[in-house]
Amino acid sequence: MSTISRREARRAAVFMLFQWDVTGRPLGSLYEGEVDDYTQQLAGAVTEHAEALDARITSASDDWTADRLGAVERNVLRVALEELDEGVVPLEVVLDEAVTLAKRYASEDAARLVNGILGKLVREGEASEH
Repeated sequence: MSTISRREARRAAVFMLFQWDVTGRPLGSLYEGEVDDYTQQLAGAVTEHAEALDARITSASDDWTADRLGAVERNVLRVALEELDEGVVPLEVVLDEAVTLAKRYASEDAARLVNGILGKLVREGEASEH
């Protein structure tokens, strides 16, 4: 199995989670070809913890519940929180990647929303709690 960068794995996980979220199909059925271990582990952990992650996202969203966010924003936030919980990716990298992904795959407004929600969770210490 080929090794890809964490950045590429994170993007692949967000894409698979987007499909899972929108279609309701099992995550494993969305793998096309080889998927590296980190992508599989990250996407699998997010699907396993989606309800708890969504509760944390909702608690930090002033005007939105997690289910009212766009699927891109919701899954970028889920991936970011999961990576923060794992504690192996530095906070600065998680924040930068989340904002970049939201901007690239959604919009500038989505990037600001993701940044605001993650920032609030980090400030409140929620992002590091399991």
